[in-house]
Amino acid sequence: MQARTKPETVDGRIVRRHNNRRRIVAAMLELVRAGAISPNAEEVAERAGVGLRTVFRHFDDMDSLYREMAEAMRNELQPLVSAPLGSLDWKGKLDEIVGRRSRLFERAMPFKNAADVHRHRSAFLRKDYQTMRSAERAALETALPAVLRKNKEFFEALDQALSFSTWQHLRRDQKLTQEQARHTVEYALHALVGASGK
Repeated sequence: MQARTKPETVDGRIVRRHNNRRRIVAAMLELVRAGAISPNAEEVAERAGVGLRTVFRHFDDMDSLYREMAEAMRNELQPLVSAPLGSLDWKGKLDEIVGRRSRLFERAMPFKNAADVHRHRSAFLRKDYQTMRSAERAALETALPAVLRKNKEFFEALDQALSFSTWQHLRRDQKLTQEQARHTVEYALHALVGASGK
């Protein structure tokens, strides 16, 4: 009887630990979405419905928590990221990218704002940022004809205009609405395309 009880007790603790961790990650995401850039342990504990000591045990390994938060965000946004572009010509594809990124960046912005604050302390967040930037640039390269991919000035200006940092600046610093920010990015895109002569 005792031999059966001990493994069951250990298994129960493992399940509780995983459940608590999931609740902590979910609580952090909820708080970040609500505008808390750096939620403290007390706020997380209250939102997750766990004890403060439980939060501190998991907060000892912040990179793994950031990793789980980023994974949750990726799962939420993946259908939007992976949907194929419908346009056949490159200008239409760029217009689609603007619309897609405006929705994507808007949903990811609370998490990205929080990640910016902690990136200097987290190897994972630094790597995740570089991965995101590489994916953004690769999507642009795929959409453009070869002659424009090779035009470094055009490509770098386009990459900046359609980047998350531009969207963040328009929304957070210039205080534009989502629609105003999208129109501003579209204006910049069309100006760059016009200047390219293509």
